[in-house]
Amino acid sequence: MPIYEYRCPNGHVFELFQRMTDDQPEVCQVCGEGPVERVLYPVAVHFKGSGFYTTDYGRGSKKPSKDGSGGESSGEPAKPKEEKKKAAEA
Repeated sequence: MPIYEYRCPNGHVFELFQRMTDDQPEVCQVCGEGPVERVLYPVAVHFKGSGFYTTDYGRGSKKPSKDGSGGESSGEPAKPKEEKKKAAEA
């Protein structure tokens, strides 16, 4: 069950430990004045960098390159296309 914070017209602030389905109180617990209003605070979320979605998902899959090789996963450094053709012809 969450803890809700309420403020009365006189400025008193008090907390209540209650269910989400429970009705909010009508009067202040400190002075008895009403009506009270629920105090909401902004959520502390900071979006930094190139975007949160880039780190939420794994980086294991590589997009296939234009020549259809499916990425260089053999551990060898990338070779220019001309060298690959010469190596294939030999």
